[in-house]
Amino acid sequence: MRLPTPAILLLAALLVPAALSDARAQEKAQNVIVAPAVFDRFVDQVEALGTTFANESVTITANVSDKVDEILFNDGQQVEKDQVLVLLRREEQRAALEAAEAILSERLTAYNRARELESRQYTTTAQLDERRAALREAEANRDGARARFDDREIRAPFEGVVGLRNISPGTLVTPGSVITSLDDLDPIKLDFTVPAAYLANIQPGLEIRATTTALPDKEFRGTVRSVATQVDRVTRSITARAFIPNEDHALKPGLLMTIRLLKNPRDSIVIPEEALVPSGTQNFVFVIDRTSNKAARREIETGGRRPGAVEVVSGLERGELVVTHGTMQVRDGQTVNIVKEETPEQTLGRLGATVVR
Repeated sequence: MRLPTPAILLLAALLVPAALSDARAQEKAQNVIVAPAVFDRFVDQVEALGTTFANESVTITANVSDKVDEILFNDGQQVEKDQVLVLLRREEQRAALEAAEAILSERLTAYNRARELESRQYTTTAQLDERRAALREAEANRDGARARFDDREIRAPFEGVVGLRNISPGTLVTPGSVITSLDDLDPIKLDFTVPAAYLANIQPGLEIRATTTALPDKEFRGTVRSVATQVDRVTRSITARAFIPNEDHALKPGLLMTIRLLKNPRDSIVIPEEALVPSGTQNFVFVIDRTSNKAARREIETGGRRPGAVEVVSGLERGELVVTHGTMQVRDGQTVNIVKEETPEQTLGRLGATVVR
């Protein structure tokens, strides 16, 4: 059907301005902020829950029955290995030790005299042997008296922090009476379980990140030290143990922590998350040509993610510029005006990474 001439003119009058408007929009440069695709260490993350334990922990108890004479520690005090914590009454044991040392001294003198006489053949070898046996008996009695005396000195078996004391001066303690606790808090152990499907990835040396609601503003870093030798037959999970530095003793035993395991570390191309333009099941970015300042819409294949960053498996090369702000207004082939261009160091710093040379 042929349109009348006036209708053709009217249609042309409507289409020409629209075409000119589109052309002007195409020619107008869009302001954008760009960042380079950077090369960085990327890891996959697995979340788990765990509980903290002291590196070493012991309940301080008495070995003998006696009254407390002196307490030499305060609640929560840092103590050294072999530091005396509690003194029990030991006057009787001190007297017994002094008596044993006196007898030992006398028998040592007698033995030395007998040895000298035997060398001159003024006494028999049998008499010298008797003196030697008596000397050994005196040494054993001295050692026993010293051990009983030392039992009245309760010492720290290792360096750590003591807990709350449960006794007072004058308290009668017996073997097994709880005096206090002693914990080594640096480093601190973190035991957690993960599904057995991750068994191949959970190896000693694997890095972890951990947080707890008790300290919401802090993230703790550690490494897996050991993995259990058996998988739980009911839950099909395996237990691993990580160690976290804890110099300020902020972490205490018994805390529930959320753990992020950083497995399968690799060097990858990484871009800021805001540069990603998803469309259905596909992902695109706008790549800027440095020569013409034109944007090209390009499909990429993504891998892992972390807060603010996306791993690019294919579709981008290191150093290529991608649009991070202005992606909604940019069109394929459009000329852009770069308002700000981040350096690789700035991009890596913003993504919480370090420069990989």
